[in-house]
Amino acid sequence: MLIDFFETVRKAKVPCSVREYLDLVEAVQAHLAFADLDEFYALARLCLVKDEKHYDKFDKAFSAYFKGLDDLTTFMDEANIPQDWMRKEFERMMSEEDMAKLEGAGSLDKLLDEFKKRLEEQHKRHQGGNKMIGTGGTSAFGANGYNPEGIRIEQGRSRHKKAVKVWEKRQYRDLDDSIELGIRNVKVALRRLRKFARQGSADELDLSDTIRSTARNAGYLDIKMVPERHNAVKILLFFDIGGSMDPHVRVCEELFSAARTEFKHMETFYFHNCLYETVWKNNIRRMNEQTSTWDILRKYGNDYKVIFVGDAMMAPYEVTHVGGSVEHWNEEPGAVWMQRMVEQYPKLVWLNPAPRSHWGQGGSLGAIRQIVNEHMYPLTLSGLEEAMRELSK
Repeated sequence: MLIDFFETVRKAKVPCSVREYLDLVEAVQAHLAFADLDEFYALARLCLVKDEKHYDKFDKAFSAYFKGLDDLTTFMDEANIPQDWMRKEFERMMSEEDMAKLEGAGSLDKLLDEFKKRLEEQHKRHQGGNKMIGTGGTSAFGANGYNPEGIRIEQGRSRHKKAVKVWEKRQYRDLDDSIELGIRNVKVALRRLRKFARQGSADELDLSDTIRSTARNAGYLDIKMVPERHNAVKILLFFDIGGSMDPHVRVCEELFSAARTEFKHMETFYFHNCLYETVWKNNIRRMNEQTSTWDILRKYGNDYKVIFVGDAMMAPYEVTHVGGSVEHWNEEPGAVWMQRMVEQYPKLVWLNPAPRSHWGQGGSLGAIRQIVNEHMYPLTLSGLEEAMRELSK
């Protein structure tokens, strides 16, 4: 039962185990979802998907399994879906006006009977026409066509808004870990890097301790206060700015905005291409108000976690040679300064907004990867989560 569906979900790269499949089967047998496809969708997602970033993959797998003609017929046979199930689902989607129009087709029962009959007769895809289940025609069954009393089989959108049932509706594509980052997604990933502590004045009610203390005090109210909890993780955040990083400004802004709300103890600095003897906090005054890299190394202890953000794409000599900087004369190579950072801060990662497929093994990017001990991650949701796991070890 539902083995083909389970395999379809696995093929969509949704990580679910046999144990989770058995939970779904047990839930179906207990009639937690019965005679309602939406309920089955919610139940299957609850049992099989353990992380919201996989919701979109699950939606696509669910659609692929139910929209295909062969798959739909197989599921109906295996799950033994009663006609009442389909009738209830269709009636739920129709208004009184739709029901009135449906009389032109001879009632919903007739429409469902005809739908099942044509499923049995049809063995190939149909384009156009006025009878079989297909696309672009006037049949009561299919997609991208027109019939006011019809059953629409997944077309991603409704052209006439008059179909009885839409078989596919994806709502979670923005949570996929392979898509462009958004501030909400960045916050979710950054929350993996948390270490809470209570600091400052006691201005927050400790409900549990208050209840215990009141009980010990013969019922007389004994209020207990504690300092507010804050994320005690300390972050040094370095952004590469200008040049090849210009196309990545938006994603860097989102990362900065999310990090600023997640971390109370965070210092942000800018550099260009590679780290040298100075960095800056204000790009407008970068030539007049610079911060010595030595001062950073001395001021911030090794309990800080360091995040570099940059594409690491530059001329190799900018990393390896004295005077390699394109903006000033550097007395020491950028590689020396990067190595000092790595030695001072054991928890250090590099986030790269360029796709991993563009990295390669040599050049400046290869040199940076070697210096940071291969702790370079793509600036995607999955890459950010990997980086946070590394920093939290």
